[in-house]
Amino acid sequence: MNEQAAREVVMVRAIEAADHAHEILSEDDRRYASRSAMELAQWQASHAGSPVTAGTFLHQRAGQILKRMSERHAAFGPILRLPGALNLLWTGLPALALLAGVFLDRITDPHRVDLLSAPLLLIIVWNLAVYAGLLVWPWLPFGKPKPSGSGLLRLLSLGRTRLPRKLPPVLASALLAFMAEWTQLGRLLTLARLGRALHLGSALFALGAVLSLYARGYVAQYSAGWESTFLDTAQVHALLSALFMPAMAIFPLQGFSLADIEALRFGQAPALPLGGARWVHLYAATLLLLVVLPRLLLAGAAQWRVRRWTRNFPLDLEQPYFRRLLKALGGAPGTLRVLPYSFAVDEARDKGLSQLAARLLGEQARLMLRPSIAYGDDPREALREVKLNDSDATVTAVLFSLAATPETENHGALLDHLVRESARGIAVLVDESGYLERVGAQAGGPQRMAERIALWRQFCSFHQAPATFVNLLHPEAHPLDGGAGLTLSAAA
Repeated sequence: MNEQAAREVVMVRAIEAADHAHEILSEDDRRYASRSAMELAQWQASHAGSPVTAGTFLHQRAGQILKRMSERHAAFGPILRLPGALNLLWTGLPALALLAGVFLDRITDPHRVDLLSAPLLLIIVWNLAVYAGLLVWPWLPFGKPKPSGSGLLRLLSLGRTRLPRKLPPVLASALLAFMAEWTQLGRLLTLARLGRALHLGSALFALGAVLSLYARGYVAQYSAGWESTFLDTAQVHALLSALFMPAMAIFPLQGFSLADIEALRFGQAPALPLGGARWVHLYAATLLLLVVLPRLLLAGAAQWRVRRWTRNFPLDLEQPYFRRLLKALGGAPGTLRVLPYSFAVDEARDKGLSQLAARLLGEQARLMLRPSIAYGDDPREALREVKLNDSDATVTAVLFSLAATPETENHGALLDHLVRESARGIAVLVDESGYLERVGAQAGGPQRMAERIALWRQFCSFHQAPATFVNLLHPEAHPLDGGAGLTLSAAA
């Protein structure tokens, strides 16, 4: 699916995940959206002569739900539209860079070509430094992508989005969750757009400087020369020879000798008014080779990535929420693989896990319950026979008991190993049933429950594996049908 379709699908998922109590979207609304989406997807597929795709079905379903939200909440409609200010930014930034380059001569002498022109040398040196930085940045420890987003990244992904005050609290909460999730999902696309704008802007800035040099040369007579407090003639000759070597090797441009450089020194001899054109050509060719062409190539590569991701947005449809919805299209039933840790799963809790799997992955979902990992076992040894990245399991979840106190050297070591080794992500289930039976009826029991839940939530988040709290004796205690599903950790 394309970017707009993925955006709508992710927004609907956030709404369903937040609306546990069906306050803004009833069960009938959801069933109607799924049924209508299936009919529309089949109609489109029949006209195209192709089978119904998951992306088409999900997009049609999201469209039905968002249309219903817009009809019920007038303030919701404008949020659906992509902010036009972002398109203005991506096109306006290169245009401003071109104008800045054209007016570059305003900060220099319009009647003089300085062989050591600070603005032109700065353009070349800066771009060479950028190329070097692009080569070494991925290898630096701090150059690797970070999972957390910044305010600037969110602004570039969504624009200045402000939620209307008239929205219901549940819908407002869902949209805030959507904004955070979409910022992360579209991170690479946003960075590609930003890179395209910056590379194109740099190319146009240098091109504007070249155009400014030639335009000024038609209405003014340049005097060429140089001056320096610390450099002598030989050093300037060596510097300019290295700088202009690529241009003179490719273009038929007139070179210069040490005597030419000495003759052009301001203060030593009269400036040569007819010598400006040679240096304009040299600088223009150098800027073209070292700045304009490389930056255009980088902008073209960024544009290729933008076009690819815009047309085929990388949305993972293997997540439990999508698997449950896509059961209407058929296909093999999903499988929930559970890895208990120091947890004896009795018959009642085994039944609760089966119900949880059905609610997450559809009625035909299967449960794959692995033997419990003993407390203190080495994760590598305990999971030696478990293929974390095989296709047999739709979702792999580690199961903890809320009654246990999380420990970094045991529970944390297991989570770190699973997050690091699982390319498809790992889910964390924390069962509250045992701890609730122990402290629920005691004085201060609810407070102790809340404190233990907060402890586990913080602990799992620290290990990059957000926790999902369940009650295996009463699976309905925590609604999951609204789309919350299991929270998968990002693969390392």
